[in-house]
Amino acid sequence: MHLHIGRLAALATLALAGWAAPAGAQQFTMKLSLPTINDVVHEYYKTMKAAIESRSNGKIKIDIYPANQLGQLPAVVEGVALGTIEAGSAANGFWVSLEPRFAVLDAPGLFDSVMHGYKMLNDPGIRARIATWGADKGVEVLAPGIYSPLMLLSHKAVRTVADFQGQKIRTQGGAPIQVEPLKKVGVIPVSLPLGEALPAMQNRTIDGMVAAASPFVAFKYYDIAKPMTYLPSSMFAAPILVNRAWLKSLGPELEAIVREESRKAEVLFSDWNIADIKRAEEVWRKNGGEIITMSDAEAKKYVDLVTPVTAQLLSVNPKVKDDYEALLAAAKKYR
Repeated sequence: MHLHIGRLAALATLALAGWAAPAGAQQFTMKLSLPTINDVVHEYYKTMKAAIESRSNGKIKIDIYPANQLGQLPAVVEGVALGTIEAGSAANGFWVSLEPRFAVLDAPGLFDSVMHGYKMLNDPGIRARIATWGADKGVEVLAPGIYSPLMLLSHKAVRTVADFQGQKIRTQGGAPIQVEPLKKVGVIPVSLPLGEALPAMQNRTIDGMVAAASPFVAFKYYDIAKPMTYLPSSMFAAPILVNRAWLKSLGPELEAIVREESRKAEVLFSDWNIADIKRAEEVWRKNGGEIITMSDAEAKKYVDLVTPVTAQLLSVNPKVKDDYEALLAAAKKYR
């Protein structure tokens, strides 16, 4: 009997030792939040996870939470700033509330394409500048996340600047940088969460909405409206931010691994992302949707109208103005 109890105790000790070993190896957990699923941000996270877990020998465990599982975007932004969420992705407008300098990523006329934006934001001087954004709020950019061209879905096809006139359009946020440029071309802006925009399009409370192509395809908006227009030189950014204190708590070796592997994975925002956008466009067309690119003359007219408004808005805060001017210089460099 005593021998049996002794054996059980020994087995229990071995079991506990076996259970404790991996727990001891996984000293840190990194929760990654994103509002979407099966897109470039999700792919970026999966690539990061594989590389960081492998290089850290399990000392860092990464958990990915797609489709806003950790809360709606305002809560995620707050969570990353507080450190309750280690890193998160959000539409750029949500980060602007934390750090005004992010507003420059929403500037129309700045990025000609996803690849142009990717090159600009990976310029060493620009990258060093972006690294300081949000520092006093306890956050840091892991990836600037140029996600997609900005698209306008509308009941009435928009092919010229004149076609914007009088249309009630849902903007991707309520910040002046997202609203005022569109007002300049005659749009009546309506600020609505993405989830409320679908029924508003169905019952024609709004005439159109601005977003990336992916959600239009994912939620089958082609059943409601067919024409989707590229907004000239306008990109949708979804930066990924990390909590700075958590990053420092890893110690120099593990911190370097996170930084290096997250930077390597960022290449997905170029070729993989562009291919994914093309796939979404093909699905749109297969379902009877139309994709419109304005003529060069109309695109120039649009940019010429909205750029002065943008410059004025981004000149109020001296730091934001300085960032905008630096990005304008980088835009010329990489054209």
